[in-house]
Amino acid sequence: MTNERCNLTRIIGRHVVSMSIALTCFCMQSAAADQSIKNFTLGSHRGVEWSLDDVADQQLVVVAFLGTECPLAKLYGPRLEELQRQYGDKGVAFVGINANTQDSLAEITAYVTKHKISFPMLKDPGNRIADQFKAERTPEVFLLDNERAVRYRGRIDDQYLIGLSRDNIRRKDLAIAIGELLAGTSVSVAHTAPIGCHIGRVSKVKPHGGVTYSNQIARIFNNRCVECHRKGELAPFALGSYKDVIGWEDTILEVIRTKGRNSMPPWYASSEHEPGVFSNDARLTEDEKVLIETWVDNGMPEGDKSQLPTPPQFVEGWKIGEPDQIIEMRDPPVPFNVAAEGIIKYQHFEVDPGWDEDKYVIATEARPDNSAVVHHIIAYIIPPGEEDEEKKKSRKMLVGFAPGATPRVMNDGTALFVPAGSRLLFEMHYTPNGTAQTDLSYIGVKFTAKGNVKRLFTGGAAAARELEIKSNQITKGVVAQHTVNQAQMLLDMTPHMHLRGKSFQYELKQPKGKDWEMLLDVPNYDFNWQLTYKLKTPRLLKEGAVIRCTATFDNTDDNDANPDSNVTVGWGPQSWDEMMIGFFSTRDPYESELKTAETESLNSDLAGD
Repeated sequence: MTNERCNLTRIIGRHVVSMSIALTCFCMQSAAADQSIKNFTLGSHRGVEWSLDDVADQQLVVVAFLGTECPLAKLYGPRLEELQRQYGDKGVAFVGINANTQDSLAEITAYVTKHKISFPMLKDPGNRIADQFKAERTPEVFLLDNERAVRYRGRIDDQYLIGLSRDNIRRKDLAIAIGELLAGTSVSVAHTAPIGCHIGRVSKVKPHGGVTYSNQIARIFNNRCVECHRKGELAPFALGSYKDVIGWEDTILEVIRTKGRNSMPPWYASSEHEPGVFSNDARLTEDEKVLIETWVDNGMPEGDKSQLPTPPQFVEGWKIGEPDQIIEMRDPPVPFNVAAEGIIKYQHFEVDPGWDEDKYVIATEARPDNSAVVHHIIAYIIPPGEEDEEKKKSRKMLVGFAPGATPRVMNDGTALFVPAGSRLLFEMHYTPNGTAQTDLSYIGVKFTAKGNVKRLFTGGAAAARELEIKSNQITKGVVAQHTVNQAQMLLDMTPHMHLRGKSFQYELKQPKGKDWEMLLDVPNYDFNWQLTYKLKTPRLLKEGAVIRCTATFDNTDDNDANPDSNVTVGWGPQSWDEMMIGFFSTRDPYESELKTAETESLNSDLAGD
């Protein structure tokens, strides 16, 4: 039983608390209160020495361990500054400590400047003070009383989690602890679980062994990570060089060992799906995981630099080539203001692309204007005459973007038909990063003439619009079906739910088939990653075939992402509402594919006879 669960028990106000939970909470609170901090001296990012004794006249001291690149440290830096302004003249001193071996003084200075931090920010070379505090993560705070004993340690509040933001702060842990001590009472919750990145500690293991960064690890990171973990992309830190990686090893080990939410690389299809089923399968192999773990255990040797692989080359500019038309997400093209913190509801912008004649689309690419805050983009097609606002949001996708996504390019005479008069609906998902930003994302489209089109790229969706996700319950077996009205080749699947989404499955039953075949099983759906699962080999959907989608929703307090477990929710456009849509893409089959299917069907019938 973790102390996090103990805290949630208090916050939610459950009436029955077992003796074991109460004892766990008492023990963890006592452990926090028993720790005393001796005087220490560190240099600030500007080279000025600071000692704990310098604030001997202050009744309380807040010591915050921070990092420059951890997403939660970016979000909570400004919040600590707010608390410093609130309590600074009430006998409470604030000080930040950066113990990350990977963070330079220049990077710390940039962090302080960007987030307008006024309290001292110290550098802890060799993690000496982090070890004294037994600090683990960034951000993690310690509240010291007038005798410099730790009276509270853990998170600042509970609004931000890994990859998640709650609408509102449910418990202001640090502020409550400060208020209680200033009032002369004991701290009601003395220890919470800190959430964030591991502190980048200096390795105590002398580098050794045959697994080196240059020979093996760089290749893994180049193939699996660097596309997103590089400068200018959404991922929080770079992994393109040995210097980039050192200090992040504990965080890397944590996320590659995680199953389900927060795993890296992001991939949520069941492990029962064999490698090779999906062309964009991002999973690390077990051998790759073992190599990374061995390398870290052996002290992370760099190895012979001459063995370094050629760095991956990423296309600058349009991956589809110069588009025939560029369409910005707003008309007129006014950038959207992205707040520094908090939750930003989905933004929807309707745009008229001026398509006064039928269009045949052969390539599409969505591009974020500001990749630091754009989590995903979806551009939906609104056919002429469609005025229902809710139906607009379950229409066919023209193009989407999410971290690591690739553009859609159609070859061999395949094209997407868009009728004249269609408009576009941009759906924008933003993730604040601690500083105010602006964004004006856009898409690029390439067309072809009707005479060049041999096959149509199509698609569809199975949607359960009559949703009722009851409060404080897990709702299982939400089903939606789609019947195929002519033979098609299935190319990919994109499950879509919101924050209460728990699992999603696609199944297929062919005409005359007796059993349902599993196409895609996502047992741990993650709203933060709108992944498309692309089949390596397209599947024939015969005329009359049925695609069945089945979803589970978790509207309980066990779901950390849940905005509010006490409300029943239905269909709606925002993340605190719900949706259940099984998008999929198809194209017309080649003649050879139909003949192959006929032969296989005939052989199957003969075998059955």
